[in-house]
Amino acid sequence: MADRDTNAQRFLDLIQKSRKGKFKVYIGMSAGVGKTYRMLQEAHTLLRNGIDVKVGFIETHNRAETHALLDGLPVIPRRSIFYKGKFLDELDVQAVINLRPEVVIVDELAHTNIEGSKNEKRWQDVLDIIDAGINVISAVNIQHIESLNDDIREITGIEVKERIPDSVLKAADEVVNIDLTADELITRLKEGKIYTPDKIPQALNNFFKAEHILQLRELSLKEVASQVERKVETEVTGLKNLKQERFMACISSNHQTAKTVIRKTARLANYYHSKWILLYVETPAETPDKIALDKQRHLINNFKLATELGAEIIKVKSSHVAAAITSQAEQRRITTICIGKPHLTLFRVILSTNIFNALLNKLSSSDIDLIILS
Repeated sequence: MADRDTNAQRFLDLIQKSRKGKFKVYIGMSAGVGKTYRMLQEAHTLLRNGIDVKVGFIETHNRAETHALLDGLPVIPRRSIFYKGKFLDELDVQAVINLRPEVVIVDELAHTNIEGSKNEKRWQDVLDIIDAGINVISAVNIQHIESLNDDIREITGIEVKERIPDSVLKAADEVVNIDLTADELITRLKEGKIYTPDKIPQALNNFFKAEHILQLRELSLKEVASQVERKVETEVTGLKNLKQERFMACISSNHQTAKTVIRKTARLANYYHSKWILLYVETPAETPDKIALDKQRHLINNFKLATELGAEIIKVKSSHVAAAITSQAEQRRITTICIGKPHLTLFRVILSTNIFNALLNKLSSSDIDLIILS
């Protein structure tokens, strides 16, 4: 009976997958590399080949070369929303679904929608359109990938607020990198092809520093290479790793850099194309009635972040943190445990128990690795 149900579910998954639209994403190291321009070029090519393609939402940023490419392309009118005393335009998701083009172009994947929209984020709009069986071509910059948020802040000193979960990029059927050298990008900026003249000096001192561009370019190339590798492994060769990696990130309510541990574990899991778990061990001193409200909020936000990055959330109650970690790792066939650096609260909790040495011995004998994340 179980085998029959499993086979039926697999067939149902295949049917549902075939009904979904295909998803193509152009990714770049920064604004101005030519993602929108390339999408519009592709739209013209599709149109010439008899494909019903429409523009759902394009942000040209008043760049003349990009704006000129809109000529001759059918554009779906945007939805106008009255917000804070003025009318603002958003992607009209329902109009796209009603018109049912074969392909729709939707720019700015990380965009936050205006209050009153069906979805909070545009990437959610795109997933709705794909679920309706419509193919989507979209674009995003590398700094908007959730698990890279800490790396981006370290490189640029800027906290990027609009982000997409890694799972959105992972769901793409095709990811294409739009690449320029640092010199080419800076030249485009100085020629006024990216921002208006008043914004150029500030841009040159932030994202568009040559050293920043090189690092962002490296991140972008690595991300696309990882996506290509995943597709080769899953769709071309069908090969699986001999050892299926399974990661487990461990946090506590006092974990000041929990987001870093979560994002880095997610990156590791993505690299190995593996499942991962977020473990929270609630000690008697951390029951909801004993920890501050701000810590409870941080904990809930960390659970939400981990869920968006593809984690399964596990919460257990125990007065022995190390023993609980060992037990969960064994039960769930974890290959790698990820925790914060020694100065972090969770590590101090583990060190304060007599089980720590036993934990290390257990991990060694069971081939479970321990990664201490900076």
